Amino acid sequence: MTFDIPAPDERARGEARERLDGLVKPLGALGRLEELAAWLCAAHGTVPPRPLDDVRVVVFAGDHGVSAASPVSAVSPVSAYPREVTAAMVRVFLSGASGVNVLARQVGARVRVLDVAVDGDLTDVPPEVTAHKVRRGSGAIDVADALEPGEAERGFAAGRAVADEEIDGGADLLIPGDMGIGNTTVASALVAACLGLPAEDVVGAGTGVDERGRARKVAVVEAALARAGSRAREPFALLTALGSACAAATAGFLVQAAVRGVPVLLDGVFSGAAALVAREIAPEAARWWLAGHRSTEPSQAFALKALGLEPILDLGLRLGEGSGAVQAVPVLRAARATLAEMGRLADLA
Repeated sequence: MTFDIPAPDERARGEARERLDGLVKPLGALGRLEELAAWLCAAHGTVPPRPLDDVRVVVFAGDHGVSAASPVSAVSPVSAYPREVTAAMVRVFLSGASGVNVLARQVGARVRVLDVAVDGDLTDVPPEVTAHKVRRGSGAIDVADALEPGEAERGFAAGRAVADEEIDGGADLLIPGDMGIGNTTVASALVAACLGLPAEDVVGAGTGVDERGRARKVAVVEAALARAGSRAREPFALLTALGSACAAATAGFLVQAAVRGVPVLLDGVFSGAAALVAREIAPEAARWWLAGHRSTEPSQAFALKALGLEPILDLGLRLGEGSGAVQAVPVLRAARATLAEMGRLADLA
């Protein structure tokens, strides 16, 4: 599988740096804003970069077998919440009352939710929500493959199609969101497999489990890695063994955004894990991604380091949904404004 991914415009990046150095300020005084402004210029091929008026969040929703309730408890062994929350949250997104809905409204971003692999009944939602559904839930990765043969490729293709839909609709900036009880366990397994890390290093508290719950997550990831074995070396085999349909869709979304030359703000641990896999599929795609924020999950830190990305914000967020990346949008707009609106030293009387 090959992709024609354009290179960011280095001429525009260099021109942006020269212009930044000539603005009415000491050299480098705007810190990270200057780096981001030059990055946007390279992405857009123009100085200053175009406005980021149309920002779109796509929440990929799906359930995971590791979140199945135990025989003695209604609470998932790897999460502080039962898996029924996934389907319920899809309806909350549609109502406009989720965390990312509220935060996105503050920056004028649009939120779209897609049922890629939700296990619960969503027959009452609009058909466009389920238009890219791959399956109902994913397998429990500690004892079985997450996906059937061919489903990782189907999920990846679905994510690419969604990126095209959003870009054709006018998106200037894309943000991948996620919703699914058990997401952090799956993300940890993907990161550990991609980077050759032990489960103990990558597993965090997720939705807020205690040390006993985290130990359960570590055991699940250890079992999953042992079961997957050498198959984890090929990205689609990795998604089949340890991922999910929504992880595959997120990876496809990230790659297609790069193919179309549209910048992406990664969110938290789940999009970070999907980005690692996406880079294995299309290495040049990573040049089109920024990290919106630093999650509290350890596996995200490993993923971002491997991707060479420094988060724009660090607010201690762990909600997911695309909520952290949305908060970085004003920073990118501020970076653009410095080039578009600040005066030049040469023009001082």
